[in-house]
Amino acid sequence: MPPHRQKSRSSGFRAGKTAAGLFALSLLLSGCLAQVYQRGYVMTEGALQQIPLGASQEQVLIVLGTPSTVATVSGEAFYYISQRTEKAAAFMPDKVTDQRVVAIYFDKNRRVERLADYGIRDGKVFDYVSRTTPTSGTEVNYLNLMFKNFLGKK
Repeated sequence: MPPHRQKSRSSGFRAGKTAAGLFALSLLLSGCLAQVYQRGYVMTEGALQQIPLGASQEQVLIVLGTPSTVATVSGEAFYYISQRTEKAAAFMPDKVTDQRVVAIYFDKNRRVERLADYGIRDGKVFDYVSRTTPTSGTEVNYLNLMFKNFLGKK
């Protein structure tokens, strides 16, 4: 075989090897990038601060939109439920990174009585607005049930 043909085969083989190496490297790197999924209600920055105590239910609906669920456990309340998960690789299960239940409590006149932003902290339901862990009672049982059922916490 003429020498110029051997050289082109050799350089073609090297180029193929390089392309295969780059492809393999891109596959490895794409597996390292976590994919983030947001499920449920997505609260915009500062939305909760736009709801003063005493605001009407209509004002809450204008600012936050339709709630994920409405309850009448001890008075009427709107609940906005969300969950954020990450997936490190296609074969790995989703990992929950944040779970929230924003609760707007109304008095008998349908005015905002209290706001709460519940999440899980140290394995317990925690209110990020009042910075307290709710004590036992109907509300806590309802929130635990919500985190378990709606957000998939096991």
